[in-house]
Amino acid sequence: MAMELPSLKGLQAFEAAARYRSVTLASNELNVTPGAVSLQIRELEARLGVQLFVRKPRSIQLTREGERYYGSLRTAFRMMREATAELTARSEITVLTLSCTPTFAVQWLMPRLPGFQQRHPHVDVRISVTNRLVDFSRDDVDLAVRHGFGRYEGLESIRFIDDSTLPVCSPQLFEKYGPLRVAGDLQSVPLLHDENRNEWRRWLETAGAREVDASGGTVFIDSNGALDAAKAGHGVALTRRSLVSRELAEGALIAPFGTDIASTLAYFLVYPRRMLDNPDLATLIDWMLSEAGSGEVGSL
Repeated sequence: MAMELPSLKGLQAFEAAARYRSVTLASNELNVTPGAVSLQIRELEARLGVQLFVRKPRSIQLTREGERYYGSLRTAFRMMREATAELTARSEITVLTLSCTPTFAVQWLMPRLPGFQQRHPHVDVRISVTNRLVDFSRDDVDLAVRHGFGRYEGLESIRFIDDSTLPVCSPQLFEKYGPLRVAGDLQSVPLLHDENRNEWRRWLETAGAREVDASGGTVFIDSNGALDAAKAGHGVALTRRSLVSRELAEGALIAPFGTDIASTLAYFLVYPRRMLDNPDLATLIDWMLSEAGSGEVGSL
């Protein structure tokens, strides 16, 4: 049978008096009279059947049993104070859930997000990674990054990143296959695809390289796999420039041809109208537009 615990008030009175070695200071902390603290401690001693303090005219001293008991209670009360402080601090944090594709999260968002979190520690951005179109009326999402035309009924949308496609590869690819000078040279290297093979076909036609077979090469579930393979020197991937700007600047990837194909699609920041008055969402949107070089917030 479990032992019934003493009253919390008695434990608080004992812990405070033991910590301060003073009934008066304990009473100040607990906002009660010294007499109330003394009474609660005596009731606790009676409940436990153990003397916890030796009373002197102007001071108190813990007994051996009191020292042992205080040692255990001190840890428990410290944990309760820390848990309460953490809970109170967390209640001041705004949680925003951002939905985007795995490729956008890995290639664009994650390398930049620590900078936002450092500047705005009270905003906790949580990333919901999915390839499906989220439903704001059902899903717990505050902001979504969508690749499309920007027309989303009942939602606010902000043009975020204009897009173009281009082939990219690792510098190490040239060591195996030689340099790629014109688009026709792609006949001799593996093409890396995501799920949409039509992107390669369209780019090759625009670049005047109809002789290259756009159907050949490895197909990956998403763009992350194709880009990882390109970085490892396994072939040439067709990707959106917005997703590889850092790799191109750092030299991890190179664009062997000067042919970008402008896309009729763009990235948009999309959110429900009910979020218009949320200042933390506005802060996140401003930051994302700044990172993308898109200027100030403005709804379409």
